[in-house]
Amino acid sequence: MANNELSGPCVVTYLAEEILNRMDNYYTYRIVFIPETIGSITYLSEKLNDLKRNVIAGFNVSCVGDDRSYSYLPSRNGDTLSDKAAQHVLKHIDANFVQYTWNDRGSDERQYCAPGVDLPIASIMRTKYGQYPEYHTSLDDLENVVTPKGLEGGYCALQAAITAIENNVYPKVNLLGEPQLGKRGLYPTLSSKGHGGSVRLMMNFITWSDGSNSLLDIADRCGVPVWELYELVDSLQQHQLIDVARQPH
Repeated sequence: MANNELSGPCVVTYLAEEILNRMDNYYTYRIVFIPETIGSITYLSEKLNDLKRNVIAGFNVSCVGDDRSYSYLPSRNGDTLSDKAAQHVLKHIDANFVQYTWNDRGSDERQYCAPGVDLPIASIMRTKYGQYPEYHTSLDDLENVVTPKGLEGGYCALQAAITAIENNVYPKVNLLGEPQLGKRGLYPTLSSKGHGGSVRLMMNFITWSDGSNSLLDIADRCGVPVWELYELVDSLQQHQLIDVARQPH
């Protein structure tokens, strides 16, 4: 069962390699390969207190190898950082992604989000388990279901969500009123196609940077993918126009 059983470990192995090779991780990461249900129950019985103290976000990874659709299944809470990152990324990757409810659960999220456990674990998938005809048959293979494009899409969606969490700071403008952009070299001196949009985005970003909105919140308010704001945050920090924190100011 290539999609149901193997696509998750395959994609997570490459995600782990990328995380290990990054030199600027803010967070630490725990990569867990376990058999479904009995594995998560056993793992939680040994690590629950540590997990509840330290985990701020996480994803259950299964069925990420086909190229038929993208899917999202929320945590039981439904409003964790994992949920926000997953929904934001998927709506900008594929506006037609399938959004399930907690009542549609069926994988290890049942254990990670059980009452009393309630870890912030959501699921990013391609076609959800049980929703493709080859599920739990010998046709769930590298010819009928899993494709290189599908695996790449699963990897990119999860990588984008992880990166969004890494960069999800709370920016706060450190002056009163709108800043003078021209003297800082942030306002174009010549009019050209595209400049108006970039300046508008910068000003919209600044107006929402009051220390109470995270980068994901601001991206949603501005109607852009959060990754379009990464360089903007760096630029405004370099010009000492914003300060950033990991919690609301």
